[in-house]
Amino acid sequence: QVQLVEPGGGLVQPGGALRLSCAASVSLFSTYDMGWYRQAPGKPRELVASATNTGTTNYADAVKGRFTISRDNAKNTVLLQMNSLKPEDTAGYYCNARKINIIGLELNYWGQGTQVTVAS
Repeated sequence: QVQLVEPGGGLVQPGGALRLSCAASVSLFSTYDMGWYRQAPGKPRELVASATNTGTTNYADAVKGRFTISRDNAKNTVLLQMNSLKPEDTAGYYCNARKINIIGLELNYWGQGTQVTVAS
């Protein structure tokens, strides 16, 4: 059974920093594209940052220059370092693991989510 566990959320003041982590119990972790998504109340879930299995990273325009995604394939983990946080970053943050397997089947897994609240 695949599990993505995301400790690390919480309350932080504007301008502060927070680091989210995602530990994946999945075989061949290095073959997955990993991503962080977020969803605020009343809004659709959106991609925040991604790190492909080849190491390419991508960021939403709203977080470029403030957030950094990194992955450690030896530890089956992916991190999201969030700096200069703004109230509009408040949302539930979700870890995602996705790949297409050798028979063309999409494997797509989600964590349970962790709440990040940016407020003074």
